[in-house]
Parts: sequence; C-alpha cells; structure tokens
Amino acid sequence: MGMTMSQKILAAHAGLPEVKAGQLIEAKLDLVLGNDVTTPVAINVFEENGATSVFDNTKIAMIMDHFTPNKDIKAATQVKQVRDFADKYDITNYRDVGGMGIEHALLPEMGIVGPGCLCIGADSHTCTYGALGAFSTGVGSTDMCAGMISGKAWFKVPSAIKFNLIGEPQGYVSGKDVILHIIGKIGVDGALYKSMEFVGEGVKHLNIDDRLCIANMAIEAGAKNGIFPVDDITREYCDGRYQGTPVEYYPDDDAVYDEEYTIDLSELRPTVSFPHLPENTRTVDEIGETEVKIDQVVIGSCTNGRISDLRAAANVLKGKQLARGVRCIVIPGTQKIWQQAMHEGLFDIFVDAGAVVSTPTCGPCLGGHMGILAAGEKAISTTNRNFVGRMGHVDSEVYLASPAVAAASAIAGYIIDPAKV
Repeated sequence: MGMTMSQKILAAHAGLPEVKAGQLIEAKLDLVLGNDVTTPVAINVFEENGATSVFDNTKIAMIMDHFTPNKDIKAATQVKQVRDFADKYDITNYRDVGGMGIEHALLPEMGIVGPGCLCIGADSHTCTYGALGAFSTGVGSTDMCAGMISGKAWFKVPSAIKFNLIGEPQGYVSGKDVILHIIGKIGVDGALYKSMEFVGEGVKHLNIDDRLCIANMAIEAGAKNGIFPVDDITREYCDGRYQGTPVEYYPDDDAVYDEEYTIDLSELRPTVSFPHLPENTRTVDEIGETEVKIDQVVIGSCTNGRISDLRAAANVLKGKQLARGVRCIVIPGTQKIWQQAMHEGLFDIFVDAGAVVSTPTCGPCLGGHMGILAAGEKAISTTNRNFVGRMGHVDSEVYLASPAVAAASAIAGYIIDPAKV
C-alpha cells in the first residue's frame, strides 16, 4: 500500500520503510519551535525535570513575536525568561526586537525550514511550512520541552485528504480565498487530525506566499498538517536560502486518501469568513451592499503579512482614502518584508491613505496588542481566526478576508468586492 507525502516524511524520520495511518511512531526532529507565549511554559517543564542540556542548539528556534515589543510587565518577564534560557544554552535561532518577525513568516525567510523537514512548534500555525514540502505541526509546550531535550517526538501517523487543484485563480482571488473556500466547504473539523495534501496542475498558479497562507490555515479545518509537493516554484524559493539538505517527497500513485476533492481555482471568488468560525464563509457576491460596516482593518499576520500581501493591499489603496471612522493597521511579517515594503514605496501608499504601519508582531491577531477591539466593534482582518473575543471584547466581531478585500473594505467602510472600489 502506498504512502502520502506526509507519511513518507514521517517514515523517513522514524527510520522505517513505511508507516500507516493510525500507527504510533517516534521520529527524529529537524526543528523545535517556540514563541514568547509558549516557550516559558516549556522552560518551566525543562527545569522541573532537571534537564541540563538541549539536543542541538542549532535546531531550536525561539521567536519573540506575540507581544513584542513587550506590551506590559508580564510580557517583558516572559521574554526575559526565554532570553536568559537562550543565552545559557546558546540557542542559535533566538530572535528578539530588531531581528524578529512573526515566526511563521520568519522561519521560511531565514531558510530554517525546507523540503523534507520534520518540525514541531508550540504554536498551532506551525503547519505553515508544509508549503515548502515539509511536515510541520503544532504541539503543546510539554511536547516542545521533550523535543528540546531529546530531539524526538511521538506521532500518530495521520490519514489524509487529497485536494486536487485545477484551473487558475482569476482577478483578486488569492491563496486566502482558496483556503477560506475549502474550510467553508468541509468545516472546521472536516480534516480533524488528517493531512491536507494539495496537488494538481492548479498548484503551479499559486506562488509561495499563497501556499504558505493555505498551509497556515490547515489547522482551521482541524488538520494535523497541510502540505504541497515540491516543484520549481518551491525550489526557486529555497535555492540559496534553505540551510539544510532538501529532500523531495511525492505521494505514491496508490496512496490511500479518506476523501478527495477537486477545487477549480478559476471558479473561486473573493471570500469572507463571518463570525465566529472560519467555516462561516460567503463570497463577496453574497454579501449585501453596506451589509457589514466595519471599524477596523488589520492587514498582516503569519497568514497574510508577506510582501505579495502588502503589494495587493497597496494596489487597492493607492491614491485613495480610508472611510471616515475606519482604522487600518498594516503589519509586515518580518523586518526584511518591512524594509522591502518601505523601499518599494508601499508605506507611502498606506500612510497617505490614512493607515498606520507597525513593527512585525502578532499583535491584534490574538487580541494581544496594537489594535484591540471594544464591545460592538467589527474588524475585517487578514488573520486566521475569528472566534468569540479573538481580537478583543467578547461582543466584538472579526471577519476574515484577503488583503485585497480588507483594503477595499477600508476604503468603502464596509465589506466590499475589491473590484468595486
């Protein structure tokens, strides 16, 4: 019986000729990741267990991104604990103010993850790196601790769902619209503990940023991971960047899938997820004119804070003004993206339109800082979750969308098709 991409990566790292769905394995890790919220918990467990060393100081990444720059004393204390630990154990990939970025935008950019990697991270959106042909998944802080000590982790091998992508996206349709469409189709538990494998001739029409966005939100369908096959687009991105040795895995012709879906990218329309679950999707054509008036727009996050996302937003905002009473916060994913956007003149476009540009941070995505919502306020955001109270008060609302839709809505003052502004 054949194996999926994910199963092949797990088998290789477990030193097994093959694995099957449901099998329990122990596998060697290429990377263990934590941030300023989850790493302190892992450090506490590390010290409580009397550990005195890490398995490999070059294969641990600690990225201070959620409340960075520190928003209060508690955040500062957490980061100090991680900083002291990183200094003590000489953690190579520790990143703080000035050198940090939103972790899931930063690690691919740095070349720490790449084709064939097996990565765990104490953050649910670690599944992002499947865009590069890696198996990456989120874990708890205790598992992060075990990984830091042993360099290994236990896995239950996931079964898989195959998404055959055909056609080419049209107009303002982006990777965000693709994944929102899929989540709307299968639901937030439609891929529970399964691998979402994206294949087909349509993949070639999705750039790396699109793929990173799609893999990032696999968890919003309940998936263990999302993954794309390596192709020329992947190779071009990783060439001269990826610090490891790339290994390419492809599904066997007789690989077993629990379900298969065909998604025609040419038929998709810009899509918005309504509160309070990512599965509550509607296309812009299904949203009534001025139906959803908004107070705030957030363009950024580990989902849509990359340079192509900022360009898409700037393309819509250029020469226009935000609607009266609308706040727009633009958050580049990393320092390099920040610099690139600045040099390309995108900041001028944002500021001239009335928006504000932030340092890289997760910030408002999780209700952290830099844009918390008050009771009754509505935000359209390029982030990945719109649960109750996700971005602030429990009586606020978050609508998920692409950078183009978010930018257009900032101009109109209500959710709108970007083709109409």
